[in-house]
Amino acid sequence: MQKTLGILFLVAGIIMLIWTGFSYTQREKVVDAGPVHISADKQKTVSWPPYAGGILALAGVVMLVTGSSKRSA
Repeated sequence: MQKTLGILFLVAGIIMLIWTGFSYTQREKVVDAGPVHISADKQKTVSWPPYAGGILALAGVVMLVTGSSKRSA
């Protein structure tokens, strides 16, 4: 289980290092007055610092190393 989690952390960390965020469009109501409905598309951005991906990748490597050393003992 620890080896699988280590691989997942490592892959997620590498992906976070390559892509430091993403953006998406959300439709929000601006005016809702009886039969009149006006909405606007607003672009939202989700971002994270690159060091977060590095920490996650490092944690994955540590889990892989410690997981394999426990099995050999």
